[in-house]
Amino acid sequence: MTEGLTAAGLARLRAVAQGHIGDDRVPGLVALVARGDQVHVEALGTLAVGGRPVTRDSLFRIASTTKPITAAVTMALIDEGLIGLDEPVDRLLPELAGRRVLRRMDGPLDDTVPAGRAITTRDLLTFTFGFGVALEMFAAPAPWPVVAAAEELRLSTIGPPNPQVQPDPDTWIANLGSLPLLAQPGERWLYNTGASVLGVLAARAAGEPFAQVLRTRIFEPLGMRDTGFWAQDPGRLATSYRPTAEGLAVWDEPDGAWSRPPAFGDGAAGLVSTADDLLAFAQMLLRGGAPVMSAQATRAMTTDQLTPAVKARGGLGPAFFDGRSWGFCQAVFDGGAFGWDGGLGTSWLADPASGLTVIVLTQRMFESSDLPQVHRDIQAAAQAALA
Repeated sequence: MTEGLTAAGLARLRAVAQGHIGDDRVPGLVALVARGDQVHVEALGTLAVGGRPVTRDSLFRIASTTKPITAAVTMALIDEGLIGLDEPVDRLLPELAGRRVLRRMDGPLDDTVPAGRAITTRDLLTFTFGFGVALEMFAAPAPWPVVAAAEELRLSTIGPPNPQVQPDPDTWIANLGSLPLLAQPGERWLYNTGASVLGVLAARAAGEPFAQVLRTRIFEPLGMRDTGFWAQDPGRLATSYRPTAEGLAVWDEPDGAWSRPPAFGDGAAGLVSTADDLLAFAQMLLRGGAPVMSAQATRAMTTDQLTPAVKARGGLGPAFFDGRSWGFCQAVFDGGAFGWDGGLGTSWLADPASGLTVIVLTQRMFESSDLPQVHRDIQAAAQAALA
């Protein structure tokens, strides 16, 4: 830990990152690599094709990289005694009491059995509460009834985030509560929705909007001045692109969905942020949680929380749990590193063993659940830059 990042290694990292920049590849990116007090940042390319240059403080939609932040604020509320980790959520979320569970995930909505037990906060943090994204959904010839119903109810929890669609938190949780679960609580890992529910739970526990809970418990203590559910300065926000056979297509403009406060602050995928703000969050976890949460809460968040039986049911693909598992709202790797990626183009990884943090922010959407090559190449170059 006494040695840092080498000059030659950082020069190589810049070359690797630069090699991915292009109007038909990644228009712009910010890559931040840190170890101890040493922080190196590359800001390359443009915020939009033909647009202004990316800068170190450029804003990006971090999508699912939001999830670890939601877990951290939940753990802070647990430390305060406002929520119990293994407490049923019925007290604060009566909409989720008395659950029914589909006999078959792709079956009719009225073919259900009673839930074997109540949903707990732990179930939400580990994505095992019984509702969320399953890979089988995307292989189905027609939308499952529960998927079609979730879309009609504007949950926006299966597919890319869409803050313009989601209703206010009370309506959102009531809509979710009108649907059966896909699996028994604690039985299966289902992606995404647990973090959205945590935002509603945190707001009710603290008695204030989720955005305010995040501000007072996470953002202000850590100096994360630029992180929030909308870009107060849209001129710093990168245009979001999705790849197509004809090249990159605009998915969201700076004055689009993230240019105004949303009705629903989505704890699964709603935040915009900067590389330095995410570094501050990573450093908090690497030093044991202070001043945000306890060391015990931090250990729980950053270590494996799934049973072998749950992992055997699969994740986002047959190899999803190869070399990694799941802590609270984030992946934990066999070597001890932890972090999570955002499907709109971001990745965030911290390694306690080496003290290394690697943050890559782009505006190109992922094409699958696999981490895109630009992120993998920059992470590999960062590891190679260690003295």
